[in-house]
Amino acid sequence: MTKQRSNGKTAKWGKPLLAAAVALSVLPLQAPVHAAEHDSNVRVGLFLNLGSTYKQTTQKITLTPETAAAVGLKKDAGYVKWFSVAPGSTAAFALDGPKIKLGESSDLQTVASLAGKLKSGADKLSVYKISRNGKDVYQLYTGPYANDKAASDAAVRLAAHSAVKAAGGLTPKATGNFSLNAGSYAALNEATAALQKALDAGLDGVIAFSTASTGKPVYTVRVGEETSAAARDQLKSLAAVQLNSASWSETDLGAASAVLRSDATAGLTDGSAAPLYLLTLGANDRIWVDGSEQNGIRVDERSKRSYRGDLEIGLYGGSLYLVNELPMEQYLYSVVGSEVPASWPEESLKAQAVAARSYATVQTQTVTKFKVADVVDSTLSQAYNGMSSESKTVNAAVDKTAGELLEQNGKPVEALFSSNAGGVTSDPTEVWNSGGGNLFSSVPSESDSAASANLKRWYHVALANGTVGYVREDNVADKGIDFTGIRKMTVTAKSTKVRPLPQIQSGVKELAQLNPGDEALILDVVKESNTFEWIRGPYTSAQLLAALKGRTTTPLPSTIQSIQISQRGPSGRVTELKINGTKVEVKYPDMFRTALNGLPSTLFDVVSADLYNAVPTSLTLPTARSGLTPAQLKIGAAAKSAGISRTMAAVGTDTTAVTSNAGFFFVGRGNGHGLGLSQWGAKGLADEGESYEDILMHYYNNVKLVKE
Repeated sequence: MTKQRSNGKTAKWGKPLLAAAVALSVLPLQAPVHAAEHDSNVRVGLFLNLGSTYKQTTQKITLTPETAAAVGLKKDAGYVKWFSVAPGSTAAFALDGPKIKLGESSDLQTVASLAGKLKSGADKLSVYKISRNGKDVYQLYTGPYANDKAASDAAVRLAAHSAVKAAGGLTPKATGNFSLNAGSYAALNEATAALQKALDAGLDGVIAFSTASTGKPVYTVRVGEETSAAARDQLKSLAAVQLNSASWSETDLGAASAVLRSDATAGLTDGSAAPLYLLTLGANDRIWVDGSEQNGIRVDERSKRSYRGDLEIGLYGGSLYLVNELPMEQYLYSVVGSEVPASWPEESLKAQAVAARSYATVQTQTVTKFKVADVVDSTLSQAYNGMSSESKTVNAAVDKTAGELLEQNGKPVEALFSSNAGGVTSDPTEVWNSGGGNLFSSVPSESDSAASANLKRWYHVALANGTVGYVREDNVADKGIDFTGIRKMTVTAKSTKVRPLPQIQSGVKELAQLNPGDEALILDVVKESNTFEWIRGPYTSAQLLAALKGRTTTPLPSTIQSIQISQRGPSGRVTELKINGTKVEVKYPDMFRTALNGLPSTLFDVVSADLYNAVPTSLTLPTARSGLTPAQLKIGAAAKSAGISRTMAAVGTDTTAVTSNAGFFFVGRGNGHGLGLSQWGAKGLADEGESYEDILMHYYNNVKLVKE
């Protein structure tokens, strides 16, 4: 399957799909006016399984539209509406497949109790609500499973489960898609009435939405869920007697369909249920949800975010995918607001809008690695958080630059950008090895330092027990240098945390806690670690070896004793690294970020985490007079190594190998690959009065700003 979209901004159902696959090389840009041609819609992958390339999956997609949304089957030949979802109502979609029916009961409390005992197991439990002869009945199912064999094995396993045995009257049975067609109807209410007759007769049945050969929607009553044709034939005889009818046909197993179930899994306290559509889809079948350009559709599984435009559900890589298709300008409302704060200066927001539009335009005009989508909603493409990231200021910046693109030689350019260039942008050779030289080059970006403005200072301290860490300035009082020549601080707040790095890390345990009156030695005072300047570590040899595994073809040693930056690129970024004297091979230089345990950028130095002695300023001062024992003077990671401070110092050019048995710190600047526009740099330039045009021309080479 390849990505497909509606043909143009206003195109809807039944119109031919545009198959645009214009190959485009990543080239550069320069100044205003001719018309740019590009697709007006963007396809954003919200869930997609591409294996090792990209994987963000879900078993269920739950939608709640703000306004009525039509849902139907979309094929290359056109679209057929199956049903509508009312404003504020919820509809969920999941793949159908082999399941286990445990049994059914009208006793909600019994069902809820059993469900509670089974919910933590390997078998995904679902409870469906039906009515038999005017009475609510709850059916318990598990699955779906990968295949019939897996379902059969699960039936045996569940039959032996203590909770199932204790419940009594339950006989786990594998189900399948061999069923009987008990009638097809043009109206849903007619199908609902026919289904009720089957349920009242004690049969299992559902309504399936599908498309007839005439191209019109059809609502079919399906009876039974057998695992073989033989079992279905036996059911036919029984059903003919119970329903007093011989008019049966076999269900078309290959046709795309949506089976409607009333899902009570989440409502077992009060018996409430919501529509669940179990899908059977082929490779070219897509469920299309007709949204609105003004109002959103909430997707519960995507952090309950709401999205403008239309949604497409399909099957790729054996999993459900969900794509949001919407007009370019409305896509940018969210992208700009997701990428940078809405409070930033308007000119920086406008620069971001143009760069993001140019990048997205290239993706819509080429066959991308995302197959059924142009982009995904993460920073692997551009951050896209739906309507929650929109604001008046962001939307205004997008509107004021509507249709504006950066082009080179008449074609839009892939205007890459990153959070913070660390004072200087990357050269392409520092990221990809080669390519992009006409568009990107290393240029100064001093305004990146805007990211460190107004941040708290942190004291780099050493405790009496040898622990070395960081304490934020608002929790301490600086006592200055005492008579021993050592600078000290005292804690002023209860339960003050000593952190490994000068930043709050919610998922990282503190090194120690101090209380008012506790003292420590001050090694240095630094700004809070941020996107402009940062510290990571200390990483042990084992941690770094685990991160490097699978990311380098170089045979790894049993222990890392030394790390040497053996080559840097034009901006100072690391392009070659040696471990224990052996060059570490990676696919491209920017991969060092992930290979070294997820560093923010490759503009870094390496510093030893070995212990060192804290020596008073007055070398002749007796240790006893200072009140410190020699053991207390052993206070942790070296303050300097190879002439580079481990605290927030400028990245140096010394390539001396750093040797350590205790581990390594990485001290660096910038966040991201550093190519093209620096978002913090743009913010800083806008603060200085630069226009968005000037900002763009500073960060991109040989480009023109054009308006379609």
